[in-house]
Amino acid sequence: MYGDLKKYLTAELQSIEDAGLYKKERIITSSQSSEIEVGGKTVLNFCANNYLGLSNNARIIEAAKRTMDTHGFGMSSVRFICGTQDIHKRLEAAVSNYFGTEDTILYAACFDANGGVFEPLFSDEDAIISDSLNHASIIDGVRLCKAKRYRYANADMNELENCLLEAQAQRFRIIVTDGVFSMDGNVAPMDKICNLAEKYKALVMVDECHSAGVVGKTGRGVNELFNICGHIDIHTGTFGKAFGGGIGGFTTGRKEIIDLLRQRSRPYLFSNSIPPAIAGASLEVFKMLDESDAFHSSLVENVEYFRTKMLASGFDIKPTQSAICAVMLYDAKLSQEFAARMLDEGIYVTGFYYPVVPHGQARIRVQLSAAHNRTHLDKCINAFNKVRGELRVKN
Repeated sequence: MYGDLKKYLTAELQSIEDAGLYKKERIITSSQSSEIEVGGKTVLNFCANNYLGLSNNARIIEAAKRTMDTHGFGMSSVRFICGTQDIHKRLEAAVSNYFGTEDTILYAACFDANGGVFEPLFSDEDAIISDSLNHASIIDGVRLCKAKRYRYANADMNELENCLLEAQAQRFRIIVTDGVFSMDGNVAPMDKICNLAEKYKALVMVDECHSAGVVGKTGRGVNELFNICGHIDIHTGTFGKAFGGGIGGFTTGRKEIIDLLRQRSRPYLFSNSIPPAIAGASLEVFKMLDESDAFHSSLVENVEYFRTKMLASGFDIKPTQSAICAVMLYDAKLSQEFAARMLDEGIYVTGFYYPVVPHGQARIRVQLSAAHNRTHLDKCINAFNKVRGELRVKN
């Protein structure tokens, strides 16, 4: 049987290659940072989710080592059998404190958090109302649930209200949205979403993966940005981006919701606990963020500088309130060639195209970090201008 499947797979892979859209993984031979080793050369990294520049922070690395000395390497079990340590409970408390919520549950990844949140809470009597640009993990999580599904255009409050009106036929309703949309960098209008939720008796859930550590006066996510603490029922997020760049996810929110997830959320019940090193390192991250806003402040300054200079150079950039700057090229093959030329200039960026973004919306997604300095930013901007000229790109 595999012979027939192999022919099909080979043809599919060749068609991707012929279209110039084959995804090739570049091998990094250094630690993750603003400067990395790729293919034997040092390049500047502008495509990692290392928003606060903590992926290679010495204090966090030391915390991970120290925790392995006291708590071991791995848990070899799920939480409810013998996979819960004191540091897991302390980390859940730290996350709750950071977001101003009642309780938190940890997962192996935020993909698991989003995949495990809907099915335990909602049935075919209920409704899930989802933004059209929500992350794939939310989409997959919704598919696992029997609730009626509604979808509204990205950040379109008129469409959301129409969905809420129609969903009055269901028992419970929940509005689900990314806090920051990962491809465009825009922030969901959470104040308006919460107002509509109150008007039409709906719960609110937000994925904070690209907003936590980034938006808000001190980077504490959409709660802080819109001053709506207590109005969001469920937050999901990750330790794999701003919070040290490791792995692991969480759901934080109302106590009773978290309690039920501990009883019925399948990714929690049937996946190993996060390793002690991740828990210890993540605890150290939250200590550092409580001590100072320096990392977040540096990120905000870098984003403002980069965007201002790129717009002044005439680049087409999606409006953003986050650390994500989508430099629009529109053509999929061009985005790949542009990214390859940027690497030749010592700038590591990635081109995104369908199905990651809609047809005709290909772009280079630049992600800024607190670890970048002014020299890094200027080199990246100059490379964009040089490659644009060489490829004769109009915008």
